[in-house]
Amino acid sequence: MKSKRLLPESTLEKIGLDFEVGFYESALESRPDHLGALEALANAYTRRGDVDDGLRVDRRITQILPENPIAHYNLACSLSLAGRIDEALVALERAVSLGYDDFEYLARDPDLANVRKDARYRVLITR
Repeated sequence: MKSKRLLPESTLEKIGLDFEVGFYESALESRPDHLGALEALANAYTRRGDVDDGLRVDRRITQILPENPIAHYNLACSLSLAGRIDEALVALERAVSLGYDDFEYLARDPDLANVRKDARYRVLITR
């Protein structure tokens, strides 16, 4: 038997994301540099459409982990989503210089769609 939904799926998803954001924001009140919570919060903000908030958290993560290629890759994604292509390319170049090498995923990551339209992206990838 199929269960009956009282709210549309998009509403349920929004409620879930609002809960998730609230949960991680609360967790960070007592441990503001908890990386797991910061990463999850940045992801939840972005999925909820709060790109600027996700970007703010990704910047914070790169301050905590300045040599982490994944942190810089995620920052590049947030910058791309925010339409800040120049900064996104700088962050992506930093991620690659630190060792990010999953070029297959990079080529299809929807968060980087804006960056892939720029000719400088192709130059970066061919290096």
